[in-house]
Amino acid sequence: MNENIIGLIVSYVYAFGLLGAIEFIGKKLGWPIWITRKLTHIGAGMWVWGILYFFDNWEYGIIPFATFIVLNYVFYRFKIFKAMDEEKSTPGTVYFAISITLLFLVFWETDGRPDYVFIAVAAIMAMTWGDAMASLIGKSFGKKTYTVFGHTRTWEGSLTMFAVGYLVIGLTMQYLPGSELSPLSIVITSHSVWFIALPAAITATLAEAVAPAGTDNLTVPLLTALVIWLFI
Repeated sequence: MNENIIGLIVSYVYAFGLLGAIEFIGKKLGWPIWITRKLTHIGAGMWVWGILYFFDNWEYGIIPFATFIVLNYVFYRFKIFKAMDEEKSTPGTVYFAISITLLFLVFWETDGRPDYVFIAVAAIMAMTWGDAMASLIGKSFGKKTYTVFGHTRTWEGSLTMFAVGYLVIGLTMQYLPGSELSPLSIVITSHSVWFIALPAAITATLAEAVAPAGTDNLTVPLLTALVIWLFI
């Protein structure tokens, strides 16, 4: 069977398995939706590594997240998975799928040209881990708050967003280029990686802080990728 077809099958099994498992465990353990939603967020974002592993052609590789733009909207509209959506939830999962699809379209090359997919993955990791950990830390331990455009954040959460974002952006840019997952990527020196990661993490933090109603799933990865690309 074609490797790309196998990749599609594995991607959908993973996605629905993730949703089902978190839905089941969340109900059993009584987790609040803000925890199950962030765990789903992390699990979904981490699958970009699976995409790079299973697909050798970008045209097939963008299909899973592209189809989940529609599927996530259906899930959001009809509240099919309670671990993801409740009545007051925003369509953030739809925005996240849009961002990943756009970033892979722009930066992923599989036809022999220089590959910049590490920019896309670094920006996605900033959103995947930075936003999730900011929310978990902010809601659990945040004491000092600030409000932008009617949405309240905590300073503890924003600092977590910056620290985690800086770490995952740097690690992705350090180790993904030239690896088996992205053998055609340009390789950046270690010094440059951590220099570029700084403005990228600052951008991610600011984008998360000011974005209203779940739109941080668009602003954080897209603006972070733009900053990385400009510095490179």
